[in-house]
Amino acid sequence: MSNLDRDPGLLLVEEDAPPARRIDVLTPRDVPLGGPRAMTVRRTLPQRERSLIGAWCFVDHYGPDDVSLSGGMRVDGHPHTSLQTVTWMFEGEVEHRDTLGTVLTIRPGEVNLMTSGSGIAHSEYSTPSTTRLHGAQLWIALPEDQRSGQRTFQNYAAPQVRIGDADVRVFLGDLADQRSPVHTWTPTLGAEIVLPPHSRLELEVDPTFEHGVLVDAGPVWVDGELGEPAHLLYRAPLAAPLAFETRESGARLLLIGGEPLGESIVMWWNFIGRSHEEIVSFRDDWQAEVARHAAATSAAIQTGDAEAFPTEGFGEFPSTWTRVLPAPELPSVRLRARR
Repeated sequence: MSNLDRDPGLLLVEEDAPPARRIDVLTPRDVPLGGPRAMTVRRTLPQRERSLIGAWCFVDHYGPDDVSLSGGMRVDGHPHTSLQTVTWMFEGEVEHRDTLGTVLTIRPGEVNLMTSGSGIAHSEYSTPSTTRLHGAQLWIALPEDQRSGQRTFQNYAAPQVRIGDADVRVFLGDLADQRSPVHTWTPTLGAEIVLPPHSRLELEVDPTFEHGVLVDAGPVWVDGELGEPAHLLYRAPLAAPLAFETRESGARLLLIGGEPLGESIVMWWNFIGRSHEEIVSFRDDWQAEVARHAAATSAAIQTGDAEAFPTEGFGEFPSTWTRVLPAPELPSVRLRARR
């Protein structure tokens, strides 16, 4: 998914943050995905209080939306650098198309993980048969030694297993004797957990990981801290089980985690880099491809002969793309690194 925030720029990180509680509750902000009938996402990462959970650097949560009212998801071709995108659906279907040549419909219970390397582009459109759209889009920052690697795409249907009273799908990493084959470049966890009413679940988790709990439906208590729907609850590395509890209603959540990245990143729009200058370079490269593609598309309209469009650094644009998203203007001040 593209970050279509009209002002994707500066989130200043405090140099000396106060000591974290066992659980910190991060509340979302609403971000429209462009246009007067746009669907709106709830963004909980990044924000002023926290930029990263392990290598997870971006969390958007959306729906359930009536597509007849919201218009569904219509995100034209857009770029990514130095990251992996993770798509997880609760309801509905989305067509993913990228500059590797991948064309695939994303369905509930399946994870799509796209690795950008130094640059990739993709589009996402809800399918005509989708009436309700509900899911999450997350990003994982690539470590320095892998962020200029190859573009890749992986899809995995995570099996549902019963752990205590809960239904669990582990789509990234390892949890409760379940292992996902999907490859990430940093130690990473991703799982969907569905809890019935009046239940309690304790999970042994990696004590070196930071963990985040995105509440889709709830409420749910995490280590005794209340999490309402759309909240993201953060726990620092801790040698203790992670405990979940429900009361009158059940809950559904996404559990994410990973080893602290240990690197500073600069993140703006759909780009992750290591310096302000690198982000400027990414933007310039993308804008040049946008201009070239617009000229090629105009010529194709006149001749009626649309073809795939090769780029210098973002792969080959599919022939079905009639437009791609230009980057917004950069802020007037330098972008700061996040730790």
